[in-house]
Amino acid sequence: MDPVLVPLESRRPPRPAAAAAAGAPVFDRLGRPARDLRISVTDRCNFRCTYCMPKEIFGPDFAFLPRSEILTFEEIRRLAATFVALGVEKLRITGGEPLVRRDLPVLIAMLAELRTPDDGPLDLTLTTNGSALRHLARALAQAGLGRVTVSLDSLDDDVFRAMNGVDYPVARVLDGIEAAREAGLAPVKINMVVKRGVNEQSVLPMARWAREAKLILRCIEYMDVGHTNGWRLDDVVPADEVVAAIDAEMPLEPVRADYPGEVATRWRYRDGGGEVGVISSVTRPFCGDCTRARISAEGKLYTCLFTGDGHDLRARLRDGTSDADLLALLAGIWRLRDDRYSELRTEATTALPRVEMYAMGG
Repeated sequence: MDPVLVPLESRRPPRPAAAAAAGAPVFDRLGRPARDLRISVTDRCNFRCTYCMPKEIFGPDFAFLPRSEILTFEEIRRLAATFVALGVEKLRITGGEPLVRRDLPVLIAMLAELRTPDDGPLDLTLTTNGSALRHLARALAQAGLGRVTVSLDSLDDDVFRAMNGVDYPVARVLDGIEAAREAGLAPVKINMVVKRGVNEQSVLPMARWAREAKLILRCIEYMDVGHTNGWRLDDVVPADEVVAAIDAEMPLEPVRADYPGEVATRWRYRDGGGEVGVISSVTRPFCGDCTRARISAEGKLYTCLFTGDGHDLRARLRDGTSDADLLALLAGIWRLRDDRYSELRTEATTALPRVEMYAMGG
């Protein structure tokens, strides 16, 4: 089965610098607009997931960023507001684990005040491992957060404890998910990274559970982000295999994308029992529609998840750069963007330097 895709919006050439400086939407060299900004608020995490921050490398002596090098809430809001002026409609707060950042609801309230140029609300979301949701979900919702995505790789407690690297029980994440639902942070999405020989046997139980609980499961192909996870192509469970396994038990039909550049390919259960999605950046790259920019905790702008180079925005924020100059800087960076790593992936490119997932969020 092949998913039904919506027609792509017409490609427009990059706007001239003068228009960008005035706050008009900007397009990169491939005609892709900036629509989605992912902001890492910390490089720290209380988990040591094997595919992101393996404990063999990120041990007790690992040197994380000092507080002085992490963007302040005011700096994050200023960058977010500038990107919104350039066309961004969705803000996703990430990490590390964002809920370990102190006073995070304060930042959420600051971002929730932002409006698009036509005075519309932003889609304000957060990705978390769920461990602190029982404590923070209500405060985040009251601050203006719209919804959450929770990373959960298995319902099998032994598998989950092994994958999170800190022996954290799955029951506490499930309780955090329930807290998010109680607080109205819906729809709750579940991100499951599927790795061959580790948790592919958990796909069907996860799909059954998410369907019954009316949650939206997203199965993600194990990706070659960074180098510390020892990625190999043999470890990837192709999205088609995942879909086929679910479809064999719970028949699926394709769903049209909600918008151009949507990351997940979506399927719904034929009996109307909800939906499931797959993110297939390894086997079916979607670079051609990528509208995402990422800001790391220390203020570097990355225009691709698989890049090794970032643009230092923190220095510009702290040297007195005006709002107009900051707007022109970000527009200029985006206009020069031509990233499409996943479409060009080869054995040679997988060895190139890349920033680690924990440093800039997913």
